[in-house]
Amino acid sequence: MPTQNSALWRRRSNRGLFIGIFGFCLGLFGILCGMFWEDIFNWIKHKEMALAPDTQVYENWKTPPMELHLDIYMYNWTNPEEFGNLSSKPILQQLGPYRFIDKPDKIDIVWHPENNSVTYRRRSLYYFDAAGSVGSLDDEVTTLNAVTLSAAATAKHWSSVKRGFVDTGLKIYDREISVTKTVDEMLFTGYSDPMIDAAIALPIFGDEVKVPFDKFGWFYTRNGSADLTGVFNVYTGADDLTKLGQMHSWNYQTHTGYFESYCGLTNGSAGEFQPPQLQPGGSVGLFTPDMCRTLRLDYEDTLEIEGVQGYKFTGGARSVDNGTLYPENLCFCGAKCVPSGVMNVTACRFDSPVFMSYPHFYNADQYYLDQVEGLQPNKEDHEFYMVVEPRTGIPLEVAARFQVNMLVEPIEGITLYTDVPRIFFPLIWFEQKVRITPELADQLKMLPLVLLAGQIFAGVCLTIGLILLCWTPARHLLNSCRHREYNVKANGHHKSRSQFSSAEELKSKASTLVCEKSARDSPDSSPLLVPNCKPVKLMTKSQTGDSVATASTVISETADSKKD
Repeated sequence: MPTQNSALWRRRSNRGLFIGIFGFCLGLFGILCGMFWEDIFNWIKHKEMALAPDTQVYENWKTPPMELHLDIYMYNWTNPEEFGNLSSKPILQQLGPYRFIDKPDKIDIVWHPENNSVTYRRRSLYYFDAAGSVGSLDDEVTTLNAVTLSAAATAKHWSSVKRGFVDTGLKIYDREISVTKTVDEMLFTGYSDPMIDAAIALPIFGDEVKVPFDKFGWFYTRNGSADLTGVFNVYTGADDLTKLGQMHSWNYQTHTGYFESYCGLTNGSAGEFQPPQLQPGGSVGLFTPDMCRTLRLDYEDTLEIEGVQGYKFTGGARSVDNGTLYPENLCFCGAKCVPSGVMNVTACRFDSPVFMSYPHFYNADQYYLDQVEGLQPNKEDHEFYMVVEPRTGIPLEVAARFQVNMLVEPIEGITLYTDVPRIFFPLIWFEQKVRITPELADQLKMLPLVLLAGQIFAGVCLTIGLILLCWTPARHLLNSCRHREYNVKANGHHKSRSQFSSAEELKSKASTLVCEKSARDSPDSSPLLVPNCKPVKLMTKSQTGDSVATASTVISETADSKKD
């Protein structure tokens, strides 16, 4: 018997030791998992988000899954015959939108593992969306003659002799300040102009005249071509995810050369990604090749797009200032420092006097609105903004809105522009608005859930580990308490099991107690009647298969009954 009890005790001890060790390891794993789960999560996110040819991020980056729309609005000039009359202002009538479906792609992709960057060019195919447009491509629009103005503005800094040639050409070809064309001609198809043909055919001005196109159109040669927006080189984020999608160079240069100092640096995002782990109150940069510069957007609000929380960054007064309100923007002035609200991109647009602003001069100085009639700026329709998911830096919604203006001013030696007022003339504005798809939004919603699930899992592991670690000591403590209680009862009424010298003595005691219990419980308890009680013969363990503990149990139960 002692040998069997010892073996049983050893088995229980080994099992308790195993449970304790397992609980300790599980608890330690829970602690480590809780401490480092966010680092593990960020490591996995880094591997999945870094640009590489074999990742899902690459496919979405190369060919965006969202349907992109380009909405274009034209300004129809209703009183061009009154231009020059100081008592009247140009009256503008907005036409549109003329909607085009944009199918973008990235081509000529070259990877540079030595500095973890990728070089590519952008190509877009545009298809007119008649159903989404207000008007037809055959609509006629009267606007400022951009070709004539560009020729005159270029000659402004020439000698009087060369300027005379330009003035003569304008008279010969009967050029006017305004021009009337169809929307199709003004946008993608383009139209021929005698001044362009003459500049190409008669190279008498040498390198001073840059004629990049044989026709004029605001989006001429852009459809299906990758040459107009230049060559991009951005970081892949393989070594540092905060650099994902950030500009390294444009047209193989880290400085555009169109603006002085840091204003000409090619930095900021190329548009697809922003730095992760954004904080409220900060700003993001967006490099725009059409303006050859980076546009700064400042944090404004926190909102939800498709159920995903994002930070809204907007183009406020600082974005379009040139040093008037924010001295750090002084290097964006170029050759002409003008009131805040327009961006001088003359050098970037082949020396044509082009100034960019937000539509309807939104967020611009009142000076510009007072020059024309028909503009009504408002935040909802004309604000430039970007909503970014702060953890990943992925844009949730973007509304890119710009307006093209040209500076009309008196030019000495050019008859057509001798007596004209100085006006920043709005010509066209466009917006490209895109919103994340519900499918992509669902994927982004999973990111915080995965992070939370990992932390919950760590807590569960720690809790179970502590329970298992304390299980065996607690069980032994409980058994010890029960054993002491059992011994207390034995000392008061009967011997404990360990006090009997043998199993036979224990069985005999059990038989006697059974008889006493039967006599006490008999319905006739008269002392004159002596119950015939004989010791009950108890069978041995070999006969019944029961252990000595059975008898002990009977003794205990009988003793308890006597006590009652």
